[in-house]
Amino acid sequence: MQTYTANEAKTRFGEFLDLAQREPVRVMRHGRVMGVMVSAEDYAKMRVFFADRLRRNLHDAAAEAQQSGMTPALLDKLLEDES
Repeated sequence: MQTYTANEAKTRFGEFLDLAQREPVRVMRHGRVMGVMVSAEDYAKMRVFFADRLRRNLHDAAAEAQQSGMTPALLDKLLEDES
């Protein structure tokens, strides 16, 4: 991954769009990473990956809750607003 300053990203934006098609481009400001430019294809793949991971985590959490005796009624009671 190549790293550039925010000023370089601003002045060479078109070039960075082309570069991001080949590899991620890290953008720094004041010594801190402010963002990463990636291709639309890579972004779509990341969205799918994280959505699948979230789906698996939710499934695992639901199975663990059910195994430990959690029911919808018990969950409703735990989440009641007591104010």
